[in-house]
Amino acid sequence: MICFQKIAERRIVEAIREGEFDDLPGTGQPLKLDDDSHVPEDLRIAYKILKNAGYVPPEVALSKEIAKTEDLLAGMEDKEKYRQLKKLNFLIMKLNMLRGTSTGLEKAQRYEKELVERFGS
Repeated sequence: MICFQKIAERRIVEAIREGEFDDLPGTGQPLKLDDDSHVPEDLRIAYKILKNAGYVPPEVALSKEIAKTEDLLAGMEDKEKYRQLKKLNFLIMKLNMLRGTSTGLEKAQRYEKELVERFGS
């Protein structure tokens, strides 16, 4: 295996000297690398295939829906706001259950804060 690495290195150095890499597209621009360091090595290929197929993990889809619902809550009236708040809390609970982390790391629901704002302390 080491001899193949040495041969490959030697050929790369020769190609650089001959200028074969000089006019490649994207020269001088940063590489677009996916940071998959948080994904276990045995799952990286599977995740990449799913990503290329357009699949979004449930946690990501829920997080996007939570953000969209929070944006909608900002400009709503009281009746509709209460329904959206119930939906938001349900989505947050679902996300917390999917993650399976300890309760200290869960995303906080907005129920109590919104009720205190609405009805006073």
